[in-house]
Amino acid sequence: MTITNNQTNTAPAKVLGVNGNIVRIELAGQQIMKNEVAYVCVGDERLKAEVLRINGNEADLQVFEETHGLRFGDEVDLQGQLLSVSLGPGLLGTIYDGLQNPLRKLAELDGFFLKRGREIEALDPADSWDFTPVVKVGDQVVAGQTLGTVPEKNITHKVMVPFDAATVLTVQSIAEGRLRTDADVATLVDAKGNTVVVPMMQTWPVRQPISQRMQEQRLVDREFPSQPLITTTRIVDTFFPIARGGTGCIPGPFGAGKTVLQGLIARYCTVDVVIVVACGERAGEVVETIHEFAEMDDPRTGGKLMDRTIIICNTSSMPVAAREASIYTGITLGEYYRQMGLDVLLLADSTSRWAQAMRETSGRLEEIPGEEAFPAYLDSSIKQLYERAGVLRLNDGTTGSLTLIGSVSPAGGNFEEPVTQSTLGTVKCFLGLSYERAYKRFYPAIDPLISWSRYREQLEGYFKHEIGPHWTSGVSEMHQLLRDGESIEQMMQVTGEEGVSIEDYVTHQKSLFLDMVYLQQDAYDAVDVSVPMQRQVEMFSLCQKMIRREHNFDDKEQARTFFLKLTGLFKNLNTSPSGSANYDRFLGEIEAMV
Repeated sequence: MTITNNQTNTAPAKVLGVNGNIVRIELAGQQIMKNEVAYVCVGDERLKAEVLRINGNEADLQVFEETHGLRFGDEVDLQGQLLSVSLGPGLLGTIYDGLQNPLRKLAELDGFFLKRGREIEALDPADSWDFTPVVKVGDQVVAGQTLGTVPEKNITHKVMVPFDAATVLTVQSIAEGRLRTDADVATLVDAKGNTVVVPMMQTWPVRQPISQRMQEQRLVDREFPSQPLITTTRIVDTFFPIARGGTGCIPGPFGAGKTVLQGLIARYCTVDVVIVVACGERAGEVVETIHEFAEMDDPRTGGKLMDRTIIICNTSSMPVAAREASIYTGITLGEYYRQMGLDVLLLADSTSRWAQAMRETSGRLEEIPGEEAFPAYLDSSIKQLYERAGVLRLNDGTTGSLTLIGSVSPAGGNFEEPVTQSTLGTVKCFLGLSYERAYKRFYPAIDPLISWSRYREQLEGYFKHEIGPHWTSGVSEMHQLLRDGESIEQMMQVTGEEGVSIEDYVTHQKSLFLDMVYLQQDAYDAVDVSVPMQRQVEMFSLCQKMIRREHNFDDKEQARTFFLKLTGLFKNLNTSPSGSANYDRFLGEIEAMV
């Protein structure tokens, strides 16, 4: 949306100095606020920027474009509005840059090399929608309440009272029928007779949570996440569950499979809307994601996966400052759909690049650095971001959730570095990827011995009710088997197989069997790539039955042969559709071995 200049001063602000994408300006008596939008004028180009710091009659801006050609004395146009995004129907299925410019339209205008300073409206004002009102003249409404609905892709998009409305309002008029995106849908009146015109599209500052104002007015309530986010990935759903409306992180070295795991979670998990924020990866992985999501069938709706997805990624011409803006843009869009009572998943890949952007900006502002030159406020910034996830009970009695999973790319796979440690201190589910497991072609390469989930205890009531009273204890038992097997493996690394007893060797074989047939999946197999919870329970129970069985082997070679055959049968079972002839045949052979 084009932002107009609300300043009353005639003299514009001027550029004093340039340090990369940080520009210091001199004010001429203007009123200015932190995070305000400004445009730095370079010839006929207007470069979008954001106010980071104010010091007397000077201010520092971060510019979201390359600043070459910028000179002392160039004019700066202050807007009097915070950095915001446009919210309304038409967001789904769109690919944006970090500032919510639709990349497809940018490419149509400029080709492969995007013009600096180009800005396009996030939502096409000429698009039209069938608006159905759900309130009538004389009704009283509050902030966030639904005024009407329009169909958007495969969801019902709610057009709501502006989120910053401070009082109870009365509906004076309400529209109906086919309306453009830029049309007004209602006129509201407060107790003092002031009129509020509500458009179909509204804007919201990206750094302010949408629910914050309404929580203060007690119009929404934050609830404790009580249901799991079913990802159909066995090791996640069984051993390290993520709550719907919860937070998680996927740290791992380069090439360990973070992007693949996130992509499959986005495709198969039980949510209504997926938002992918490529706040750091700007090369082949992003291009692959864009192409795959556009063509990929959605197993949840039967349409295309892109129909319920928003992708936000930076272009190669944008500086690192845009990485920070992109993640706030994405989470604001997620909050918007959560406010409609929908379940939203936001995937951020990767937050390490976002933190590095903050480090670069902080260095150019000459702030006192923290550990490894990251800003001293790194920990609080990460916490503030993840705290915007959660489950909300809305004023109409429905609930909406926003689940946030961020990937972290620590240099050299070092989980002790500041970004990983700050993230681990914030999230409640840690899915640590191992280079060693990735090198062995394990998928997913989640290391069960370093990963954890605090949601296991939190969701215990759900699993007891939906699966059975012994599910949690059974998972703990199998997790302990994996730890015991690893201890024996380390012992055999020193002494060889001859240095362990036959009992310990069988325990090691059981642990290896569980790892090979349950913790790993085949991402290329149509059956094994996505395992519904019911089938996970069946397979886990079958694994438990085989593991708990008392085995009497004459020697270690006999034990190894038995578990090798059993592993092969289970892998064939994993790739066989439930109820098929192959499934019944392999299941019969497994039971015959018992």
